[in-house]
Amino acid sequence: MKTVQLEHLLTDAGGTEIAEAALVLPITFMLLLGIYWFGRALNTYETINHAALEATRAAAAHSCSTCTNANLTPDQIATYVQQALQASGLDPTQAAPIPPADETIISCADGTSETPVNPDAGYPQINVYYNAQLLPTSRVQACGISVSFQYPYQFYLPFTSSLNPVWLKTRVQMRVEE
Repeated sequence: MKTVQLEHLLTDAGGTEIAEAALVLPITFMLLLGIYWFGRALNTYETINHAALEATRAAAAHSCSTCTNANLTPDQIATYVQQALQASGLDPTQAAPIPPADETIISCADGTSETPVNPDAGYPQINVYYNAQLLPTSRVQACGISVSFQYPYQFYLPFTSSLNPVWLKTRVQMRVEE
């Protein structure tokens, strides 16, 4: 009789569902969190890319139809970035210029000037390049304006709180309208 009970205890499958759920649910939860935070990273990247596009578009357009086209100042260009970032709920003061070692800008015949933004005015820190060669790998040389910056993003996944933020970088170039 005792061997039948022992054999029944060893072959009984009761409670295995709980053990399997205890193994699978944490993995599923971490997978869902990863999908969410990577989606937020993509949203943040698209937002900073849109902000740089709006600033570059404003800098490349004519200031008025009857006067000569004067370039916007870097602070005015940074205002466009600031407004786009604030509209999406991002902190514009976290924007930082891309270091020159990470960015290759080829100048046109009349030279490229990197213009820093005034940090004391509360503007986002961006790089503005006037007279930059657009698409430097193509055979046709076109000159225009380039706006670039980077924005930090922190993943909040389990066991990643001590990791440094990921810097999302954007650079938008546009030919100046004539």
